[in-house]
Amino acid sequence: MATVTTTRAILTSSPMKWALGGWSFFILENLILSENRSYLISTFGDQPYHIAYGTLSTAAMTSVGYGYVKKVKHAEPLLWSLKGPAPVGAKVMGFVCLSLGLGMASQIPPKVQIPVHFVGNGDDGDNNSNNNNNNIVSDNTNHDSGESTGSSSVATADPIIPISGREENGKGWQVRCPFDFTDNKNKDAESSSSVSGLERITRHPGLWSFGLLGLGNALLVPSLPQRAWLAMPAMVALVGGAHTE
Repeated sequence: MATVTTTRAILTSSPMKWALGGWSFFILENLILSENRSYLISTFGDQPYHIAYGTLSTAAMTSVGYGYVKKVKHAEPLLWSLKGPAPVGAKVMGFVCLSLGLGMASQIPPKVQIPVHFVGNGDDGDNNSNNNNNNIVSDNTNHDSGESTGSSSVATADPIIPISGREENGKGWQVRCPFDFTDNKNKDAESSSSVSGLERITRHPGLWSFGLLGLGNALLVPSLPQRAWLAMPAMVALVGGAHTE
């Protein structure tokens, strides 16, 4: 009975709530939005969906960071003294988890990105301008070599539209998740359609490397709330990985 009371007191303490609450909200909102992605996009549109997704993810990670710095770090109860060494078993298991996590992270680091960015059609406009310039140079070369007449060289060259004259359609602010775990997957898909590297083991190596690094560090700290906070990325990989877009 005393053990149950102690466990309940630990789980309902303020540091433990902060340790688990932010990460749980992050998992829950990703789970709900990913599972209902098609319905939400068809109902509200693609841009509102991604704005909501990015806003909620950023808010969740903000609460996770605040909770760790202000409420969780070095919070009681402690398994051993803060200045004391970790048990040998914890050191061994921590070393294994950290080694695996670092090995995976060295191959597939997630892309860290600003949560808010401006989307425009500037790149398309620049590419169009470059294509137009290339057309003009090609036509002028053909004209000089006698392969075409002057009238045809002018007719085949598309007019160059100045940057200031571009339309505003397609421009706007977009909110996104601070971590892009699909960046390397997209690059691999562009280069090859076959599955290679760590993706032969898991579809989300970035999430699992993050989770293993958290577990390795969790084993080396005496604070129970801090351990819970550091172990939660593994839960993100386990639950959220199956629902990542």
